[in-house]
Amino acid sequence: MLGDVLLIEEKHKQAAARIADYILERPQPKTIAAISGESGSGKSELAHCLGRVLKDRGIAAKLVHSDNYYLTLPRDRNDWRQAHGAHSIGAGEYDWNRIHQTLDDFKRGRTAQMPCIDLITDQVDTLTTDFSEIDLLVLDGLYAIAASNVDVRVFIDLTYHETKKAQLLRGKEKVNEWRMTVLEQEHLEVSSLKEKADLIVTGIYEVAEV
Repeated sequence: MLGDVLLIEEKHKQAAARIADYILERPQPKTIAAISGESGSGKSELAHCLGRVLKDRGIAAKLVHSDNYYLTLPRDRNDWRQAHGAHSIGAGEYDWNRIHQTLDDFKRGRTAQMPCIDLITDQVDTLTTDFSEIDLLVLDGLYAIAASNVDVRVFIDLTYHETKKAQLLRGKEKVNEWRMTVLEQEHLEVSSLKEKADLIVTGIYEVAEV
């Protein structure tokens, strides 16, 4: 998303290097890697670092943030959630048809039209990408590893309780009672995806194979 805030630390770079090693030890054309974890766990930071590491190793990687594929805009999401109840929070908030279209466009080396939310204007822009020259796609987001056609699934095993400080530093949303309700529901939804992972990023940002 345009205007997103990244807080990159050495731990993100080191974990990204280990994930890159895992991917490159299993080479295949048009690889899709997905990174999931709770809010504030470092998904975007890890995805960014992974893209940079792969670039340094001669691999053309494209980052795709699944938060761009929500069915509601950030400015409308809280009202929608409160109107539909906390049980509505989860993977069903994504436009999965559009996500899978993007992944298919990448696999087939086509030119894709992808949504890109501008957090400053709260508008949805359209990003055009020619995937014919892209070797690897990195999809990050709360529920990213639930996507079909993913080759490597990475799960960051940190809860929202453990990442509260990071959330406050990022300042993306006000922390109040409703926000904590949202985080608890996301915790339940995201933690259920852990069993899908090929790699686990631990609480101290070590990378372990499943």
